[in-house]
Order: sequence, then C-alpha cells, then structure tokens
Amino acid sequence: MGRPAGWMTELTGRSPMKSPGKPSLRRAIEREFWIQIASGVTSEQAAVEVGASPAAGARWFREGGGMSPFGNSNLSGRYLSFEEREEIALLKVQGIGVRETGRRLGRDPSTISRELRRNAATRAGKLEYRAGVAQWKAELMARRPRQAKLVSNPQLCEYVQERLSGQVCRRDGSVVHGPATTGWNGRNQAPRRDRRWARSWSPEQIAQRLRVDFPDDESVRISHEAIYQALYIQGRGALKRELVACLRTGRALRVPRVRARAKPAGHVTADVMISERPAEVEDRAIPGHWEGDLIIGLERSAIGTLVERTTRFTMLLHLPREEGWRVEPAVKNGPALGGYGAESMRKALVARIDTLPEQLRRSLTWDRGKELAQHVQLKMATDIDVCFADPRSPWQRGTNENTNGLLRQYFPKGTDLARWNADDLDAVAEALNTRPRKTLKWKTPAETLAEYLDSVKQAGVATTG
Repeated sequence: MGRPAGWMTELTGRSPMKSPGKPSLRRAIEREFWIQIASGVTSEQAAVEVGASPAAGARWFREGGGMSPFGNSNLSGRYLSFEEREEIALLKVQGIGVRETGRRLGRDPSTISRELRRNAATRAGKLEYRAGVAQWKAELMARRPRQAKLVSNPQLCEYVQERLSGQVCRRDGSVVHGPATTGWNGRNQAPRRDRRWARSWSPEQIAQRLRVDFPDDESVRISHEAIYQALYIQGRGALKRELVACLRTGRALRVPRVRARAKPAGHVTADVMISERPAEVEDRAIPGHWEGDLIIGLERSAIGTLVERTTRFTMLLHLPREEGWRVEPAVKNGPALGGYGAESMRKALVARIDTLPEQLRRSLTWDRGKELAQHVQLKMATDIDVCFADPRSPWQRGTNENTNGLLRQYFPKGTDLARWNADDLDAVAEALNTRPRKTLKWKTPAETLAEYLDSVKQAGVATTG
C-alpha cells in the first residue's frame, strides 16, 4: 500500500504489532491509518497495513465518525509533512548530513537543522529524532485551540438542532409523532424499517437558510461542513451523535469518497473486469461476443436481454417468479423468488446459451448487478467467458443499452413484465431480429447471423475436403 514492510519498526524501534507506549507513537500509527483510509481501503485493511489489529482500526474509524481527527494540516508546503519527517529520520539513521538531507528533500539546510533540534525526542538525556514524536511536537506547537461555534453560540446551536431534529407538525401546530421506533444503536438506519420523523433539513439547507433568516447578524453563520463534523466527530460537544439518524441518509459514519467510488460488488473481482476482455471484442469483427442486462418492471418482474455485438442479434430471457413467491415467508440468505435472483438468472442463461453453436460462445459482458453473482458456475456450465463493465459506464455495453431502449416500445417502464410468457418474448425478439438496421447496411440481424454461420460451415467443409 505504498510503504515497505517493517517501516513502522524502522521509525519507532519497536514491533508494529505491539501497541506503542507513548501517545506520540500511537498518534503516528493512527495518522498513517487515516492516510490509508483516504486511499479507499477498509478500516480493517488500513489497520493491518499500519500494524494494528482490525478491531483497533474499526474502533478508530467508528470513534472518528469516518473522519480523520488530524484534519488537513499538511496542505501547505510551507511546513514539513509527516512523510518528510519520516525521510529525515531514515536519513539521520543512515548518517546522512543536514545539507545532503536538505538537498534530497528540496529544503533549506537550516530547516532540517531546526527540525532536528526542536522536535527531537529526549531519552536518557540524549536527543533522538523520531518521526512520530516530531510530528506530535509540531502539531502541539501549531495548535490554536478554539471552542466550536455551536458550543459558544447557544442561539445558533438551538437553530441548527431544531431544523435538523425538530418535530413534524401540522399546519395548526399540532405535533405528528410518526411511527414508534427503537433507539439509535450507532449503526446505519435499515432501509426497510421505520425511522424517526423529524424536520430533517440537510446541513447545507441549514447553513444557507441562516443568511435568509438573519441577514444582518454575521455572528449567526456556520458552514455545512462544521455541522457534519459536530455530528460525526466525538468530542465536539455541540450535537449528539444520535442526531445523525435525522439525516436523510441515516448514515452513522461518513464514508471516504475514494472508498465509495472504488467499492465493487462482492461478486466482481479483478479477473472478470472488462479490462480483461479479449481485444477482439472491441472491433466487432468476430461474432460470438454478447452483452447482457435486465429490463425491470413492477413487482420485481424482469426480462433478461442478450445482444450479440457484431450482428445485433437479440435473445430475450423469460424470468418467471419462483414457486412460493409472496406465499412462503422470505428466508434469510435463501434464494430470491422474484424471478431474477442469481440462481434463476444462471438457469435461464445456461438454458439459452446451450442452444447456441460453439462459434457463438465467446464472451458475455454484463452489468454489475448481483443477478449474475453465479457467473463462475455459468462459465463452467457453458464455457463462455464472463466479464463485467466498470461502475456507471453504460457506454461499455452500448449495443445492449440501445437494444433495451428499443424493447421499451413493447415493455414500457412501470408495467408488470411477468404477464408475458416465453413465446411472447420470442415473438418480440423475432420482430427486432427481422428489422433492417442501418449499421448492418440495411440487412437484418437474423440475415447477418445466418450469413456468418453459413460461412463458418462452408469453411469447415473446405477444410475437411
């Protein structure tokens, strides 16, 4: 993750798996932990990377509300960063002088000399420079302790709390209590469970509305980020953590943006990403490469779509609801009965792909939906390579997206798709496959596919002869 093995031992002189005794060294490890979090890894992975236990990483992340307590103190290049202090410590151990260290870091020698003198650790009357201690001392000297605005201004705090968590009222002023809910347990709000009814203004709405309600009072101002920090970071003192339940997301912890962007579905691994797809797929020269997706209707109804990239030949998958749909109680971690669960999807794809000749079983590119979570079993059953598109990249399956748009003429959004049987779907697919296409020089997908299969058959006869 960017650091060589044993770097913490080299800096601190002790094993990373043992909790360091001094607060300064603990802060060094915690700082590195939050640097790892900012790169997008999980709290458990970040903790292991810095030599702490996964439980400690989860605790640091939870207590920080998902936000680093160290802030952005290293944004200015005027001051030495923690990484530079690490480099200074390593070079000093190697016996490198002040001037050479300054040249390597691009700093004035006096800056290095002053750093070694001011921020060195004192042990047994001897100065020893350690990056963790030096960073701690520098932060201690740079602190400008200031009371949070929501603590020092009761009027502002009351305004924020009322807009965030105030009661819902009718026009006559009577209170609407809403559903009975359990207390906040420190975790994200469940998506299918009653939540407390509150006014629930967003922090940005609160911050901007202050300018409207108090146009002449500059003391009643606060940024939306300060409100978020007051909610998520322990120790700010103004707002209680349980008020995060009043936010529309109901999110108990803030998630770093990098992690949110990088988080893949559990079934999508690096070896099945679209970047691993054969290069021949891109130029559409060889048929047999398919794109697939679902079109969704009411009541968890769906139709599977398969489109061949070269010929635009379309096949539709009938996905009837499984036996027991809305009759038997749902089983936790059991198979989905709505029709397009992973098991139902695999069965439907295997049945349809088995009807194809071997020449048309090259690859299948799918959206990142969990309906194809059993892609490994699908590949074993059909011998077709499966890969997944990147997140929020529909253009990587442009042929399929275009076809889904054509299908909406027959299967509009907001309708129940379960009322159509397999014969109905085959009839619609036939209508598309016998429609002339400009991209095929006004041939139909069915004609283009038939020509390809005939050419393959003739080539096989010629080779045999």
